[in-house]
Amino acid sequence: MIISIKEVRNFIISILIPLIVGYLSNVLSRLLSGISTSTYYSQLIKPSFAPPSFIFPIVWTILYVLMGISAYKILKKGYDLSKVKDAMFYYWLQLALNFVWSILFFGLELRFTALVTIVLLIIVVSIMMYKFSKIDKKAM
Repeated sequence: MIISIKEVRNFIISILIPLIVGYLSNVLSRLLSGISTSTYYSQLIKPSFAPPSFIFPIVWTILYVLMGISAYKILKKGYDLSKVKDAMFYYWLQLALNFVWSILFFGLELRFTALVTIVLLIIVVSIMMYKFSKIDKKAM
C-alpha cells in the first residue's frame, strides 16, 4: 500500500491542529494569569487522589494526537458527505470549548463559567463521539 505525500501531509496537519490549539490555550492562560497552569494547579485545594501536575501535559498531548487521528479518519471518508460535515462541526466545537476552558479557569479565574463550559464540553464530546461512530467506529 502506497501512501501519497498529500495523505501524509493531511495526517500531520490533522494532528498538529489540536496540538497547536492546546498549546495556544496554555500560553494565553499563562499570559493572563501571570503564572504557569501547573503552578496555578499546585496552588489549588485538591483531594488526595488528584493527579500531580506533571501528568497533564503528557495526557493532553496524547489526547490531542488521538483527536487529530480521529478527525483525519473521519475526513478521509469525504468532506462532501453531510454526515462528515455534521460530525466535524462537533469536532471543531469541542476543540473550541477545550481551548476556551483553560483560559476561563486558569487565565481569567472564572470558575463558574469554566464549570458551565466543561459541562457543555462533555455534552459536545458525547455527541461528537456518537457522530464519529456512525461514520467510522475506530475514529470514536
